[in-house]
Amino acid sequence: MRPAAFDWGPLLQGGPLFIGILNLTPDSFSDGGRFVDPSAALAQARSLAQAGARMLDLGAESTRPGSAVVDATTEWGRLEPVLAALAEILPDLPLSLDTRHAAVAERGLAAGVSVINDVTGFAHPAMLELARRSPCGLIAMRSRPAGDGFLMPPYTDPAPKSAEAAFQELRAVRDRLRGAGIPHGRVLLDPGFGFGTTFAEDLALWEALPRLPEALAWPADRFCIGISRKRFLAARAATPEIPPARRDALTTAAHAEALAWGYRVFRTHVIG
Repeated sequence: MRPAAFDWGPLLQGGPLFIGILNLTPDSFSDGGRFVDPSAALAQARSLAQAGARMLDLGAESTRPGSAVVDATTEWGRLEPVLAALAEILPDLPLSLDTRHAAVAERGLAAGVSVINDVTGFAHPAMLELARRSPCGLIAMRSRPAGDGFLMPPYTDPAPKSAEAAFQELRAVRDRLRGAGIPHGRVLLDPGFGFGTTFAEDLALWEALPRLPEALAWPADRFCIGISRKRFLAARAATPEIPPARRDALTTAAHAEALAWGYRVFRTHVIG
């Protein structure tokens, strides 16, 4: 019998859904490889769960500016021991897998992952086909690819920007999944702050969040806001020198803003 299709609805009951970020990379922008060792990763998973995370998002390939591309074998080698241990120590906590490689995503689903989080918005045909034939949940992000990585313009470019290009790119992600026949109840859309955008565009996109649901005909509670510890927050506060690990208060304040606009799902390093 085919498993029932994932539906975000039950997880959206009872308050905001904080999806705790668990980076298994040696070069993540936020924590610099603190959780590469599986024992450290598991301790952090417990900490996030105790703080109130109701899902964990595991990533084993950094997508920070200038990061190296990781092959699927290396990525899975970082993930496999942590996934196996989480099934033992936190069996009731649903897991999301942050990957853009279909081979890794498929192995993750076989290992019990409930959600695939693709920063390319399921642009690769193999990822889209996996999404179509699997009943899993999906987080589909807007981004701007450049070769094997992502377009990363000078972040402080002072040229004025609007949110319309990002809106259009997010519509394309939405329509790609619709065109594949994937029910909207399985999907969260991620605006993709910092992926191919300058500070001016991130600011325009943030200020446009109140009108994004109507512009995309997509409910506010079916977006995933991934703003945690990002340089946008430090730049907006006129303190760009603050390192990522010290941006948690800025993250919490941003979450409160988005909650007031009706958003309910946050992929985050800090719960609150």
